[in-house]
Amino acid sequence: MLYATTPAPEKRSLLRERLSSGKLLRLPGAFNPLSAKLIQAKGFDGVYISGAVVAADLGLPDIGLTTLTEVAGRAKQIARMTDLPAIVDADTGFGEPMNVARTVQELEDAGLTGMHIEDQVNPKRCGHLDGKQVVDEDTALKRIRAAVDARRDPNFLIMARTDIRAVDGLDAAIDRAKKLVDAGAEAIFPEAMSSLAEFEAVRRAVDVPLLANMTEFGKSELFTSEQLGDIGINIVIWPVSLLRMAMGAAGRALDTLNDEGSLTSKLGEMQHRADLYELMAYESYNHFDASVFNFRVARQ
Repeated sequence: MLYATTPAPEKRSLLRERLSSGKLLRLPGAFNPLSAKLIQAKGFDGVYISGAVVAADLGLPDIGLTTLTEVAGRAKQIARMTDLPAIVDADTGFGEPMNVARTVQELEDAGLTGMHIEDQVNPKRCGHLDGKQVVDEDTALKRIRAAVDARRDPNFLIMARTDIRAVDGLDAAIDRAKKLVDAGAEAIFPEAMSSLAEFEAVRRAVDVPLLANMTEFGKSELFTSEQLGDIGINIVIWPVSLLRMAMGAAGRALDTLNDEGSLTSKLGEMQHRADLYELMAYESYNHFDASVFNFRVARQ
């Protein structure tokens, strides 16, 4: 009813406990608050909030056009609807080290469990596109130090993402990952690894949790959870998958409307009204007003 009942500090402690267990945590990307509730209902370990999805939700490309206010606001809306830990993509921290510090505190206040900051230059671009540029080592490390210094809850997870693999190769990625850990990063997100062997190489190089990005149509092969767990990956995300599925279905529905004039042939593909009401705990709102849920929804 209304929002989730687990407070943010408990979610942060829960994530720490689960990371220390060594188990692979599965975090599908939520494209809105309702999808976050569905992720929880389906038994996943957490929710991921992608910067690319937040941008796409606004009809914008993933090139650093979104603001801290927009990302924090949308992330808050998503995180408060689930009892699961929620990690958000904070791009480059939305500016220089002082901006990074403010970003951390805004996202703490928004109820997030953790965040990652990348080492691309501004304006950034999707991590699986060619032509990326990364900042120098000093700038990358300053961003992470600023994030660690600014947080108030020590359980708020500060993760560093490095995009340098696509620019200077795997050895450079491993070197930067090590230095990011030394600067205070508590987890590493090595973007656009080209093979399982590359993930394994980074895994051997650092002793903090490692995240694997299994985004479709990108530079990384789509490894299974079992494959990633076997090599010691701690978190796997599917950042844009649910949005892609939803938009694909929406496009097919619109084509059907054009072709057939109704969506009768698509009813079997839709979430039933009864399932939607159950997911939203519609009936529980009668606690406040008995006239809210005084009907039955027939499953036809």
